[in-house]
Amino acid sequence: MSVAERLAALGLSLPAVAAPVAAYVPAVRSGAHVWTSGQLPFVDGALAVTGKVGADVDPDAAADLARTAALNALAAVGALLAQEEGGDPVAALDRVRRVVKVVGFVASAPTFTGQPGVVNGASLLLHEVLGDAGVHARSAVGVAVLPLDAPVEVELVVEA
Repeated sequence: MSVAERLAALGLSLPAVAAPVAAYVPAVRSGAHVWTSGQLPFVDGALAVTGKVGADVDPDAAADLARTAALNALAAVGALLAQEEGGDPVAALDRVRRVVKVVGFVASAPTFTGQPGVVNGASLLLHEVLGDAGVHARSAVGVAVLPLDAPVEVELVVEA
């Protein structure tokens, strides 16, 4: 099944690549790997929710935000592959051989310890969209604060 078919079955579409908030690019290739910059859970250019998970943001809501951030990261990968090799970004994602590593950052209240459950939102999305190629190694890291007071940030390393 193609990425386009999987996205359609999930009722999802690949968003536009989020504009960087500083001096960097959304994704770069080094050899066979594409590395994304950390992606926030932007929807239509804005954060729907801000704050700390476990205080201001419910962990289940944060897992949904991690899912959105992962979809934004896939958009960055797809855009880079389409720019390099032609085609549209969704079709370009069919060239992903595997997601190698996911790093998820969770802006956490001091006593919150459920970072793996939050980042699992990103992991599940990647498996749903990419099938077996979406199975990956992962780190889930609690941090004091993220850019723009986002609750989560996700970065990917993919082989393509």
